[in-house]
Amino acid sequence: MSICKTRTLTGGRGTTRRNNAELNLDVRLFPTTRYQGSKRKITPWLWDCFHKLDFSSALDAFGGTGSVSYLLKKMGKKVTYNDVLRFNHQVGLALIENSDVTLGQKDIDFAQMPPSKSTRSFVRDTFGGVYFTDEENKWLDAVVDRIDALGSGAGRSIYKRALLYYALFQSCLIKRPFNLFHRRNLYLRFAKVDREFGNKVSWDKSFSDHFASFCAEANKLVFSGQKPCRAICYDVLELPKTCYDLVYLDPPYLTRNSTNESSNYLRCYHFLEGLCNYDIWGELIDYDTPNLRMKQLQASAWVDRERNTKAFDALFEKFADSIIVISYKKFGVPSIETLIKMLKRHGRKVRTHSRHYKYALNHQNGDAQYNREVLLIAE
Repeated sequence: MSICKTRTLTGGRGTTRRNNAELNLDVRLFPTTRYQGSKRKITPWLWDCFHKLDFSSALDAFGGTGSVSYLLKKMGKKVTYNDVLRFNHQVGLALIENSDVTLGQKDIDFAQMPPSKSTRSFVRDTFGGVYFTDEENKWLDAVVDRIDALGSGAGRSIYKRALLYYALFQSCLIKRPFNLFHRRNLYLRFAKVDREFGNKVSWDKSFSDHFASFCAEANKLVFSGQKPCRAICYDVLELPKTCYDLVYLDPPYLTRNSTNESSNYLRCYHFLEGLCNYDIWGELIDYDTPNLRMKQLQASAWVDRERNTKAFDALFEKFADSIIVISYKKFGVPSIETLIKMLKRHGRKVRTHSRHYKYALNHQNGDAQYNREVLLIAE
């Protein structure tokens, strides 16, 4: 395999290992996530795999919650976080690109100021009875208005906006049954039934209290990495050609015998994406859907069983000069065997690591035969 011409490593593997051994990999110190497919719980295992590789720069191509980018940043790498969804990009800005900007109490108080006469009311007017109560929708409209008032230009304001968005997204997720927006199911929060799933205490806690708590959490997560990091927002197949020592791929997981609804992240989290597109949200909604989800403006190869194999192949070609690490699961489409054959066809040596992992909202939880997280490393 050819090596990126711009690749520069700081010290040998021994030095890297000594530095990384001092990392605090307590997952409680990583960003809180309520996001499908999050790797937060297995970051110590990922570190054990990553630290054996020689690399200085890394691309997290499907950044999501930012847990893996956060780990790589802690390891002292030059990290590029990427995600096609704008709300995830805000998380990347807040926790990966941002190195020193935090929120003051004035920022938090400003974001939660009561609505004014000029406050927009799109959420309240559009989503009544769908996800949150009328009073909560009114609060959401006001907070987005205040965050937007900080401006979107360069400098410290871009990171303060991102930190406030991080707190807003986490507040929305924790108050949602199953932490998703795939169903019109507000009634679950108030039904007088015996509950086997869900945290009614969190549902009943006010948005304001959750928001303040997540702002404090966000502040604690900010740190300066050893190398500059950045957050970008692209379809991974359209990423500008750049050389990375390592490329980490954690694409949506598809199976052959299911609808794969939960693999379409826009469907699951469209409400959060709407909050980031507030001014044009109305143009993006598919009003024929009962839960008012967003239109799929551009078909994604990653949620299409007929196209995702070619998409993988295109990425293997695109990052021919990089170490490729893929997070995957057993019984996916394409199969692990197919991915290994494709990588070998590109001249790679491939090895795999796997471990049992209990996935949220998976009816096969606890069965080691089915719940296996697999890591493919291609050099």
